Amino acid sequence: MTAQEYAFLVVAVIGGLAAVAVVTARNVVHAALYLVVSLACIGVTFLLVGAEFVGWTQILIYVGAIVILFLFGLMLTKAPIGKDTLDHLPQSRIVGGVVAVMIFLGLAGLMLRVWPMSSTPASQQALGSTAVVGESMFKDYVLPFEVVSFLLLAALIGAIVLARRDEGPA
Repeated sequence: MTAQEYAFLVVAVIGGLAAVAVVTARNVVHAALYLVVSLACIGVTFLLVGAEFVGWTQILIYVGAIVILFLFGLMLTKAPIGKDTLDHLPQSRIVGGVVAVMIFLGLAGLMLRVWPMSSTPASQQALGSTAVVGESMFKDYVLPFEVVSFLLLAALIGAIVLARRDEGPA
């Protein structure tokens, strides 16, 4: 195995453990912090396969902006954050675990069929270049990009309105 494959293995294990911690955390803020680790591992994975633009965009946008927006939304809406917030029924954990294992096995089988365990041809390395991704983003996907930014702005304004509504006249 090469150094890149060892690095991928380490990042995959850390990202997988962080993803499991996201869905099993009893505190919502802790779950958001585990989400930061999980999303950062995804960004590092993109960097390892040579898609630098997508990797740094993943880290900057998701880790640096989306999770911070999520934490601000939690704090501004005065949402319950403690251990009693989430309902942890054993039956729903078993069903969720079975569904998660089935999805994992299905995606792993699909990935192994599409990308066998051989080396990637050089012709596919150009697909993740900055020029190709940038042209696609600003040519084909500019409208969805703007719609998502507007949606995030509306969510932040809604959180502020909900937080202000609770204060009311004293």
